[in-house]
Amino acid sequence: MHSTYTGRFAPSPTGPLHAGSVVAAVASYLDARAHHGRWLVRIEDIDEGRTVSGAAEGILQVLDALGMHPDGEVAWQSTRKPLYQAAADKLSAHTFGCGCNRREIADSRLGVAPDGSAIYPGTCRAGLAEGRTARSLRVRVPDAGQAGEAISFTDRFAGIVTQHLATESGDFVLKRADGFWAYQLGVVVDDAEQGVTDVVRGTDLIDSTARQIYLQGLLGVPTPRYLHVPVVRNAQGEKLSKQTGAVAVAPGDEPAALAVLQDAAAFLGLQPIPAATVSQFWQAAIPAWDSLLRQRGAA
Repeated sequence: MHSTYTGRFAPSPTGPLHAGSVVAAVASYLDARAHHGRWLVRIEDIDEGRTVSGAAEGILQVLDALGMHPDGEVAWQSTRKPLYQAAADKLSAHTFGCGCNRREIADSRLGVAPDGSAIYPGTCRAGLAEGRTARSLRVRVPDAGQAGEAISFTDRFAGIVTQHLATESGDFVLKRADGFWAYQLGVVVDDAEQGVTDVVRGTDLIDSTARQIYLQGLLGVPTPRYLHVPVVRNAQGEKLSKQTGAVAVAPGDEPAALAVLQDAAAFLGLQPIPAATVSQFWQAAIPAWDSLLRQRGAA
């Protein structure tokens, strides 16, 4: 039995998978399978300056060892640039060139967004100052208090989330000064083009969701359902990442792979899964996830 559900796991190949990224992968895979849906893998190598050679291949090998096999070919953002350009062209009535550098924005910022970025002060939204050239492309958000300025959505775990774009985001970047397309545009275009109906990812990305919903509205594409799961943190309370010393996951044999999966399941709130093999793990974990969703009213 198959539903219209389409989910995805979209890692950035800036390094190997670690425990935190495995949790996001396991959650997205469990959710897709519990809904009898499709599960896609997309390599988000849009930021080619941060891409580590061989990292994507290593990620795919780990997913295979953990028994997470995508439905269909793996998508690579680096091959999809014409799609992003077409979307930017469609958004041209809502965008403007910005000549500010990071220091200038930091010096005149309106505050700090929930994700830690500087809130753009609107310096160039009415046009570039004489002698300035555009460095980046930004999308204009509604002014505070205007219709569409407050974006609300229901997260399947967190409940109703509201963000005021003008005061919590500002006009955000679609194409960066280094020429790379920004994450916010890439993820919206790709999710729409791939027919993604459900996004399951870490809570570190929940503050990006309002911006993505805003772009979906401008582009006239559907808004998926969202489920943001807790992120794994180190002893200092920092999100696990390459920068915070996260150790790579390397399931060299089936017992090691099973241990990795059991750790991820426990972090997601599942009871120990009775399984001696990876295949048995998934057979038991999928209905356990479905039961957890129903208990939380998040199915």
